Amino acid sequence: MTTQPLMPKATAVWLVENTALSFDQIADFCKLHPLEVKAIADGDAAQGIKGLDPILTGQLTREEIEEAEKDHDHRLKLADPKVRLPQPKTKRGPRYTPVSRRQDRPNAILWLIRNHPELKDSQIMRLVGTTKTTIQAIRERSHWNAPNLQPMDPVTLGLCSQIDLDLEVQRAAKEKPLPAEQAVTLLPAEVTTAREHAEAEAKKPAEELNVDTVFAKLKQLGGKSE
Repeated sequence: MTTQPLMPKATAVWLVENTALSFDQIADFCKLHPLEVKAIADGDAAQGIKGLDPILTGQLTREEIEEAEKDHDHRLKLADPKVRLPQPKTKRGPRYTPVSRRQDRPNAILWLIRNHPELKDSQIMRLVGTTKTTIQAIRERSHWNAPNLQPMDPVTLGLCSQIDLDLEVQRAAKEKPLPAEQAVTLLPAEVTTAREHAEAEAKKPAEELNVDTVFAKLKQLGGKSE
């Protein structure tokens, strides 16, 4: 929540011209120095600034001003805003890596490349705070320290959190789904039941044929014994 009104000087100009508030009250509300408010009243400051009505902007109520005019020890308070504005999202910059852990970044990059090849270079850069050139050099084994690199988990090294790593892996999985031939899917019930029924029907003639053959052989045996 803000602690001062919008356009404090313009608000101070309006309060000086339209209310009987003291300089101290206006200065306290607008977060200005009392001498600056006095200069505004004398016309020595804020020349050309059009007054801003804090009542129209919803920053003060008429009742609050009237109460302060009756008691010069009363301090004006900003009215609660009727509409809550969302806080602006700050754009996250590159992850800062402590100097003591920067030597571990190539090992972490190698671990990410081997264990999560689906990750993009930009995702690896966000996780461990590196550059695309370094990632490419490690991929191509052209890094100056390539023979001595050992893959190490960046979470264990403290370069990123497990939550951040899981989030990036999930994003990469959504952008690069498995091919249809590799994805494991369940067949609908209609397909499986139809297949079982067809197999059962195919077995019936064979079973009936086997029974007829058995009876024929028994008859032959019976005739021979007679």
